[in-house]
Amino acid sequence: QLQLVESGGGLVQPGGSLTLSCAASEATEDSSVIGWFRQAPGAEREGVSCISRSGANTYYADFVKGRFTISRDNAKNTAYLLMNGLKPEDTAVYYCAANAGPSVFRLCGLKKVDSWGQGTQVTVSS
Repeated sequence: QLQLVESGGGLVQPGGSLTLSCAASEATEDSSVIGWFRQAPGAEREGVSCISRSGANTYYADFVKGRFTISRDNAKNTAYLLMNGLKPEDTAVYYCAANAGPSVFRLCGLKKVDSWGQGTQVTVSS
């Protein structure tokens, strides 16, 4: 089974930046689409951004458009989430997930998720 491992979380001041990484154990059809999700205390898990295998198709939730950038390096089986202009409301556990695709919307809409990572905490606070 595909394993996903997130890293890069931490504490950052408002307006700061972080880059999250999601390393997949192998390159399979199950990691055709990779995405980032987040869950704040007491809230439901929500899709943040997803990317297709080629990188040609991406999805961003409205609340991160213009601030976050998703990318992937298929040679390293790794996806990234560059987060700029962080706000206190971005505080959450961030999860990486994947499915066989092809639709980025189906993954980010939580319609079909094949694999989850364990999550990494992002805290935005002064």
